[in-house]
Amino acid sequence: MSTTTEATPAESAAMQRALLLAARGVRGANPLVGAVVLGVDGRVLGEGYHRGAGTPHAEPAALADARERGNDPRGATMVVTLEPCNHTGRTGPCSEALIEAGMARVVHAADDVNGAAAGGAQRLRAAGIDCVGGLGAAASLELNERWSTALAAGRPFVTLKSAQSLDGRVAAVDGTSQWITGPEARADGHRLRGLADAVLVGSGTVRADDPRLTARDADGVGVTAAPGLRAVMGRTPVPDDAAVRGEGFLHLPTHEVGEALDELYGRGVRHLLVEGGPRIASAFLRAGVVDELFSYVAPLMLGDGAPAYPDLGVGSLADAARWMLDDAGGPGVRQFGADVRLHLRPPSAAQT
Repeated sequence: MSTTTEATPAESAAMQRALLLAARGVRGANPLVGAVVLGVDGRVLGEGYHRGAGTPHAEPAALADARERGNDPRGATMVVTLEPCNHTGRTGPCSEALIEAGMARVVHAADDVNGAAAGGAQRLRAAGIDCVGGLGAAASLELNERWSTALAAGRPFVTLKSAQSLDGRVAAVDGTSQWITGPEARADGHRLRGLADAVLVGSGTVRADDPRLTARDADGVGVTAAPGLRAVMGRTPVPDDAAVRGEGFLHLPTHEVGEALDELYGRGVRHLLVEGGPRIASAFLRAGVVDELFSYVAPLMLGDGAPAYPDLGVGSLADAARWMLDDAGGPGVRQFGADVRLHLRPPSAAQT
């Protein structure tokens, strides 16, 4: 791993700016990365961030911005939130772009954990560029936790979302489920959709609720963001007039969680939001692939309605997994209107 050398005040400030820029990007097959070009006097010459798969990486975007401002980046310092990549994919290697631009120094935060793209720092040093890493690494790693977890596991990072009553029901006896939670909680759920690469439900949910699976505003009207894919899992055909159909729709005709995750990962999905009904939710939990859980709890009781997580295979209290509140990035317990949201991680994640 790269080691940190003492950064100048200008470089530290530039890294904070680069992290803010990175957060503007689109989560997905590539990490969130921001970059700032500093002149020898510490002045910002240009800045940029990666806007999504197929678009210029943060470093070339920052170099282009510098040139558009009339600034020559030769002899300057590149401050970037991730080690510059060293491979050719949809775009060329950032390490070579920095060498060609005549950069004198590169300060990066986290090392690149993608084996195919790693080695940029070594390449830069071989070309005579002063290159150090570690400044702001913790913040960069937190920003891209879902991406790095997905790479390590070889499957999408899985977020499971549910809305249930106090007694753990997701529908009344007659099957009605809209709406258990209030508008504030539903708006937060739409925000989660906007962060994911794909949203998945089961074919049963499509038949019962006919969801659109788009991220909408607080009034449930305007589309604020759309996931890369809207996936329906199950062997039952999806009706031609289903609201979920259209650009970005994907039918996964399987009941096996592993097959669905392999298909989605192969399509570039690194963060999956599962919103399916009880059967789908339980299937992902039984498979042990849920990386985080958002549980919205409404202050009502439904008695003999449908349970949120049936058939988990828990035979005794000793068999039950004790999930842990996750306060990273905000409180693990939050109130939205009359409802409460729990943000939880499985025990294995909490122990690491």
